Formats: sequence, C-alpha cells, structure tokens
Amino acid sequence: MTDANLDSTELQAPIRGMSLNYRCYGNPQDPALLLIMGLATQRTAWPDVWINAFVDTGRYVIAYDHRDIGLSTRMDGAPAPNPIKVILRRQLRLGNDLAYGLQDLANDALALLDYLHIESAEVLGISMGGMVAQWLAIIAPARVRRLTLLMTSSGYPLLPTPSWKVLKLFLQAAPSPRINQPQIDSHELAADYLVKLFSLVGSPAFPSDPERRKIWAKAQVQRSIAGIGAARQLAAICNDADRYRQLQRIRAPTQIFHGTADLLVPIAHGRDLAKRIPGAQFTEITGLGHDLPEQLAEYFAKRL
Repeated sequence: MTDANLDSTELQAPIRGMSLNYRCYGNPQDPALLLIMGLATQRTAWPDVWINAFVDTGRYVIAYDHRDIGLSTRMDGAPAPNPIKVILRRQLRLGNDLAYGLQDLANDALALLDYLHIESAEVLGISMGGMVAQWLAIIAPARVRRLTLLMTSSGYPLLPTPSWKVLKLFLQAAPSPRINQPQIDSHELAADYLVKLFSLVGSPAFPSDPERRKIWAKAQVQRSIAGIGAARQLAAICNDADRYRQLQRIRAPTQIFHGTADLLVPIAHGRDLAKRIPGAQFTEITGLGHDLPEQLAEYFAKRL
C-alpha cells in the first residue's frame, strides 16, 4: 500500500456554515473509523503507517482538520483570550465569551459523519481529540460504535498539570506569520517550534529519527501554520469545566491508552478517565510519551 498522505487530494465538507477539510482512506464498505486529532494539529499528523495499518485491518478511515486549524475554516476576528483568564473567569462563574467550545467541535465531527452518510463509526481521539471524542459519545451515543481514547483527560480540575519543561515551552508563543516578515522565515520558525515541542514530549521508548522529525515539521507548516486558532482551541479546553461529570453517560465500549512518559498529559489523567467511564479498559504503555510512534501502528490497529 502506498503512503496515505502522499496523495495531495484535499476535500472540503460544507457543514454548519463552515468548511472542514477531510480525507477518507480504504473501502467505503468497511466499518468506519473516525480519527480526531489534538490541539492545534492537522489531520496530516496521523502517520501514514497508522492510517495504512487501520485500512489493512478492514476499516474505512476518516481524518479531518478541526475548525480553526489546517485547511478548515478559520474563525478570523474571534477573540483568543489568555487561557489563565479563561480558567479564572470560569472558576469565578463570570462566564467566557469564546468563539466555540469542545462540544461545538464534537458537533462538527457529528456533522461530518452526516455529510458522509455514515450512521455510526468507531472513534479514535488523541489528546484534545480525545476530549472531543468523549463529547461526541455523550451527545450522540448511537453514532459511536466503539471509543478509543489516547493520551487524553477527563478534564477533572485537580489532575496534575503538564511538566514545567512543557509549560515553559508553551509560554513561548508559537510563531505565526507577521506583517512585513518573509513567509519562509515564519515557516522555518514554526517548524523549529514543532521540532522542539515533539522532541520534548516524544516517547523515550519509541524514539523518532531527528531528521525525519524535521522533515515532518516542515511539511506540516508548509501545508498550514496554526496561527491564532491554536489559542482559541486552547481556550475551549480551558473552559470545558463539566465534561468529567458527564462521562458516566458514555455507553460505547471504551478503551483508554496512556503512556508512562507523557509530559504533556500525565498518566494520572488516563487513570482518572478510566474510572469515570463505565466499563472502560485502561492500558498503560511504558515509555510512551505524547506522540504517535510509527513503531506502534500495528499494535493499535490490532487493538481497536
């Protein structure tokens, strides 16, 4: 099988007054598998070997860009508040005027399934995508046949924060194009940021070749730079206060995978999540960080 993402075809789904970029892989007659990506990350971040492995196990794979990222509609002009202010206003019950929340992103996913005439799907969500997947299973239980959650969280407010090394990097604003700045410079800065981030949060037990990581990062930013949409998505996460109270409503068979070396979403989040979803199965993976190692493609394809 050829590499999944080498095909440059870009499809757009007109839904909910927006346009979501998506791609489908495999045989449409096979059971559907919806992949939901994480914060400020494009659908092309799903490794080719993962998509190919899912297709080889008899799944019709759908991957898409969330709104505000990649080649989907950007919420230009909408506010992108500081995440600390969002959390404080939420705790003080002052409310936040945000462009959208995680439930909106879940409804985007649901609308994409409608557009593709898919009655139900297996759903795999990673990080923020796992949070969106949880809402999808709560909002539309009949549409989620099976739920797989990878390195994500219940949103319970007393869980551990990311490591200080990660927080320090996050405090450095990810580069985006600026007026009068050559575009190539902006792309190089953004690619360097991605390399630093995934070098930090990557899996020590499943290392990635540094040169391949650089090539991957350059390809991501050449397709699209995250820009201010990343801040709006982060605000949606910070404002998502009540999801952990709703998780007992999930009825889809659920399995949760989390790595012991995750510096961005510590493994306590995965353990807590498993306790809150009825019947959920939890698997701890030694040495897995917060990335998608190519070495684990077959492992996950067989366990979905």
